[in-house]
Amino acid sequence: MKKNQKGFSLIELLIVVVIIGIIAAIAIPNLLAARRSANEGSAISSLRTAHGAQMTFQATAGGGDYAADLATLQGAGLVDSVLGGGTKSGYNFSMSDAPSGVGTPATFAASATPVTGTGSITDTGTRDFGIATEGVIVAGAIGSVTDAAGVLSGGSPLNN
Repeated sequence: MKKNQKGFSLIELLIVVVIIGIIAAIAIPNLLAARRSANEGSAISSLRTAHGAQMTFQATAGGGDYAADLATLQGAGLVDSVLGGGTKSGYNFSMSDAPSGVGTPATFAASATPVTGTGSITDTGTRDFGIATEGVIVAGAIGSVTDAAGVLSGGSPLNN
């Protein structure tokens, strides 16, 4: 090799590439986990928003009953178009209600399930969430959005 030659040898470049690969292998799973966590936080926040919107709808435009779905809340200007469309931050949202009847008050329930939640590294979330008329967020295996009375089935209260 001549004394005035400048640059990196092939070995030096390969060592740098290997080091970058190792750093990426460590960092990427952590970044994906942070994304899943952020999606779950957004889902919880969106369910709380939907609950507040339902309370407002019942008191103002609903005549004592809750909105049947998120699109109705969007039409009333109580939720944004993204949540009103039913999918936000990697979660699918659904809602149903049970109107008031003779001797029974109106109820509603909403749930959020990950768009992809099959246990792979690219999941958008790992837990299902739900909220009902009482306003308690539940997490875990939500059996169905509502039963005939508009109450969540499954899940356990979320402690956060």
